[in-house]
Amino acid sequence: LCTSKLYGPSLLNFFIYNPKFGPREGEEEKKILFYHPSDFLFPPHRTFCPTKPAKSLHTQKNRQFFFEPEEHFWMVMVVKNPMIERPSKGGKPDLEYQEEEIFFALLHSQLFNGRFSKAMDEGGVALLRERLEKFFYRYLQALHLGSCDLLDVFGGISFFPLDKMTYLKIQSFVNQMEQSLNLVKYTAFLYNDQLIWSGLEQDDMRILYKYLTTSLFPRHSEPELAGRDSPMRPEMSGNLLHYGRFLTGPTNLKDPEAKFRFPKIYVNTENGYEELHLIVYKAMSAAVCFMINATAELTREFCEQLDNLVGPRLTLLASDICEHHNINRRTPGLEKEPHFKFIYFNHMNLAEKSTIHMRKTASVSLTSVHPDLMKILGDINSDFSRVDDDEEIIVKTMTDYWVVGKKSDQRELYVILNQKNANLIEVNDLCASQILAG
Repeated sequence: LCTSKLYGPSLLNFFIYNPKFGPREGEEEKKILFYHPSDFLFPPHRTFCPTKPAKSLHTQKNRQFFFEPEEHFWMVMVVKNPMIERPSKGGKPDLEYQEEEIFFALLHSQLFNGRFSKAMDEGGVALLRERLEKFFYRYLQALHLGSCDLLDVFGGISFFPLDKMTYLKIQSFVNQMEQSLNLVKYTAFLYNDQLIWSGLEQDDMRILYKYLTTSLFPRHSEPELAGRDSPMRPEMSGNLLHYGRFLTGPTNLKDPEAKFRFPKIYVNTENGYEELHLIVYKAMSAAVCFMINATAELTREFCEQLDNLVGPRLTLLASDICEHHNINRRTPGLEKEPHFKFIYFNHMNLAEKSTIHMRKTASVSLTSVHPDLMKILGDINSDFSRVDDDEEIIVKTMTDYWVVGKKSDQRELYVILNQKNANLIEVNDLCASQILAG
C-alpha cells in the first residue's frame, strides 16, 4: 500500500557576512564570517533597502531569512519548505511543497543577537570568526526546525503559580542568598522549569529562560523528586538533608581535579552590556541561577560556601513548594478535564500558558492536538502579526473542531474546541471569558 510521506522543514544553509569586509573584486571571501555547511559556496552579493531592509525571500521550495543584528552584519538562513511526497502512477513521486507562514516569525525568534562589535574590538576579524564558529556550530546542531510551533514564535516565559506566602518565602530566600553571597549581582528562581523570580530585565530573562529550559535542564534531567522519594544519596549539613548540586561548573566538589569554570552571559545595562558568570544550582525540582560579574574569580572556597549555604535551604524550599502545589492541585473541581485546549501569550510580561503542549524542548514537541490544527494556529498568528488592532478569527474545520484566535490589548488567545454542536455565539462567549480571566 503506497502512502504519502511528509517531510518537515530542514536547514539548507546559514551564513553571517559583512559586505564592508571585501569591497574589492577578488576579496569576496573576506565578507564571510561564518558559513554552514562547510562546503557551502560563497553567496552572491546582496543589497538591501537602507530604510526598510528585506526580511525574507519566498520561493516554492525554499525560504531565505535576513536579519541585521548590528550595522553591516547580516545573518542569512535558508530553509527548505515542508514537503509532501505522493505516489504517482508514472513511478516518479509527486512533490507538494508546503509554504507555512509560521516560519517568518519563528526563525527570527531563533536567532541570537551576538555582540560582533565587541569581539572586533578585542581581537579583530579573526577572534570574531573564532567565536562565531564555536557558538553557531553547536547552536545549529540543536536547531530542530521540525519541532517548532507557535510557542517558539512567542518565545515567552511560563510562570509557576504560587500562593502569596510561598512566594514571600522565595523572595526572602533570594534576598538572604544575595546578602550572604555578596558577589551575586542578579538571581533567578525556577521550579518545574517555570519561572518564579527574576532580577533580570525581561529580554535578558527571555533568552536565559530559553537556554535553561531547552538546553541545560534537559541535559541534566532527573525523575521528579519529593523528599525521601529521591534516588539520590543526600548529604548531611547540620540537621538538614541536602540534595543540591551544580548544573554549571563543578560536577563534584570533592574531586581534587574539579574545574571551577562557568559559562558567561551578557545582559543589557544602561551603559551597554555586562558580562557575567552564570551559576545554575538545583535541588530536586527547584533551580536557582546566580549571576556574578565576570571579573570576579570563582574559587573552590566560594563554590563550597555556596553549596553549604544554598543546598539545604533550597532543598527545604523545594519540598515546601511541592507540598503546597500538590494541595492546590487536589482542590475539588480542578481534576475535571476541560473540553477545550488553549495557548495564551501576553506581550507585556512575556507570560505564556499552554494546555496543548504535553512536553516542549528544543528537540521534542509533544502536543495533544493534530498537526493540521497547529498549522491553523500558526496561520492565525501570521494574520495577527500584520495588523496592530485587536482582532478575532474563528475557523470551523472539516473534522468539526472550532479553532479561535483572539488578539486583545497585547494579549493573544488561541483555543481549540471539540464541540460538534456548539454554535458561533457559544464559542465566542467561551473565548471572551478566557481572555478576560488571563
